[in-house]
Amino acid sequence: MNIVVVGTGYVGLVTGTCLADLGHRVTCVDIDARKIDFLKRGTSPIYEEGLEALIQKNIHLGNLLFFTSLTSAVSDAEIIFIAVGTPSDVSGKADLQYVYAVANELGQCLDHNVIVVNKSTVPVGTAAEVGRMIAQNFSGACEVVSCPEFLREGTAVNDFFHPDRIVLGVRSRAAEDVMLKVFEAVQCPKVVTTVESAEMIKYASNAFLATKISFINEIANICERVGANVEEVAYGMGLDSRIGNKFLRAGIGYGGSCFPKDIRALNQIAGINGYDFKLLKGVIEVNNNQRLLAVEKLNRLTGGLRGKTIAMLGVAFKSNTDDVRESAAIDISELLLERGVRYLRTHDPAALMNAKKILDKRVALFEDPYAMVQGCDGMMLATEWEQFRHLDWQKIRSMMRTPVLVDGRNLLDPVRMQRLGFLYDSIGRTLTASPSSQFKTNRVVVREGNK
Repeated sequence: MNIVVVGTGYVGLVTGTCLADLGHRVTCVDIDARKIDFLKRGTSPIYEEGLEALIQKNIHLGNLLFFTSLTSAVSDAEIIFIAVGTPSDVSGKADLQYVYAVANELGQCLDHNVIVVNKSTVPVGTAAEVGRMIAQNFSGACEVVSCPEFLREGTAVNDFFHPDRIVLGVRSRAAEDVMLKVFEAVQCPKVVTTVESAEMIKYASNAFLATKISFINEIANICERVGANVEEVAYGMGLDSRIGNKFLRAGIGYGGSCFPKDIRALNQIAGINGYDFKLLKGVIEVNNNQRLLAVEKLNRLTGGLRGKTIAMLGVAFKSNTDDVRESAAIDISELLLERGVRYLRTHDPAALMNAKKILDKRVALFEDPYAMVQGCDGMMLATEWEQFRHLDWQKIRSMMRTPVLVDGRNLLDPVRMQRLGFLYDSIGRTLTASPSSQFKTNRVVVREGNK
């Protein structure tokens, strides 16, 4: 099928490239001419495992094209995906200006019947409004479908080809048949709903996952007070099939381009419709508080942050991505500077270029983690990159002025770090409750009962 994808951010570029790999003829459109030039040469502007190779493969096969002109791109399109950003405005509401700009332009340039698919995360009612805007200047048939994305940065390509489900919000059987054909090669449940339900499914899903994260962080904070280990608690909880083990990892909270803005947007949607979403407000408060608690730990272990030199290991909002949007590390860097840290340094395997655009100019960026820690009074581990686990921590210990380490992602073994001489703290794991080399926790022991 001939498909156009408007927007080449994380969602648009992954969606367009993977649809091309399914055999569709895909044209990706973006107003950023520099980005389009990079993409035409097969260079991905984002860090996402496996994506660049797929771009190059499908350009070579002729399945994937890149345009800056929407009018040229849609001339023979059967389906048009809208995958532009919907950032939060100052009130927390989803800013739909980019979605509506695309809708207006489509109304002016369409000359044949199409299906428009809203891939962007938008409030309930947006698809209907997009349809009205297109119809102001286009008299042909144009059904607007909702097909929310559930891609995780760092594993987005795999998530596209192996999703838990595909949600299709449609108004007609004809649109349903077309959308099922688009995703025919993807083996997973296809959930066909009303457009309004599909729009809500995305927000509800992200809100629930964020709630699990804030919940386990609250449990972690209690664990510290009673001598329990949150990792053992989470493991025991996760074996219950009603709960599951995903998103039960304590730390400094969620971030990224989706959870924070979607939770704020859903809270704002509730308010507009006369409902006080108390639970969601608590989720947001807990998430913000986790950053503060981590900074307090570092402040306590260093004997006060004012005038100190601090290293921050990781700045991406999660591992395996270069995305720093609403990263906990960014928030923590601001808190550290507010506390009077004299020199703040950071290292990240992939996100330094993006971090440079938004970090305070007082933050020094280091390509080499060992150079970063030289003479530091303390360190915050803020992103769970696997390679951080395998650093030479004994060497790092010897290079620091004071071997203080707050592990905001519970990546490292507390007992090992203490034996290496670190003043170490993490989230919800007291040293007395941590596993020793003689006793491995999280075991599943099955014993037959008396018969």
